[in-house]
Amino acid sequence: MSGGKRDFYTRDSRPIVLVIVLIVIALIFYIGLLGYRGIELIQDGSVVGIGLGVGVLLLPLLGIWMLVATLRAGITHQRLGRRMREEGRELDVSSLPRRPSGRLERDAADELFATVRTEWEADPDNWRNTYRISRAYDYAGDRTRARAMMKRAVAQEKAESS
Repeated sequence: MSGGKRDFYTRDSRPIVLVIVLIVIALIFYIGLLGYRGIELIQDGSVVGIGLGVGVLLLPLLGIWMLVATLRAGITHQRLGRRMREEGRELDVSSLPRRPSGRLERDAADELFATVRTEWEADPDNWRNTYRISRAYDYAGDRTRARAMMKRAVAQEKAESS
């Protein structure tokens, strides 16, 4: 703990979980409402009503798929993070300089990334290295590459476990 702030991994996660649960409940309500409206449009019997109803019914299916995919990815990423912490391989950024927003200073993030990239290039098939470079991309502000590498780390870890 530095500067009176609690470490990211020791914070109470219950408020975050509560917010996620509330968002999921709201989404389920909204998806149900859309489904109900879609059925009402189909029952109208007109060609336009049936067409719109079918289209509106597709939205809840898409919403359910997106909700499940997002929750599964989040749970998987948390599991990998937990394993990395237990193995002592999580990136330690506690001593790196930060901006007032809390983000790492650009030079520090770039230096961290360069170090982690060297590790990853030495063994790119190791999910732990891929996880670490994903986190380094995130700290450097490159969310697109961070997500792509996290997806790769998940696939590598899954292949290792099978």
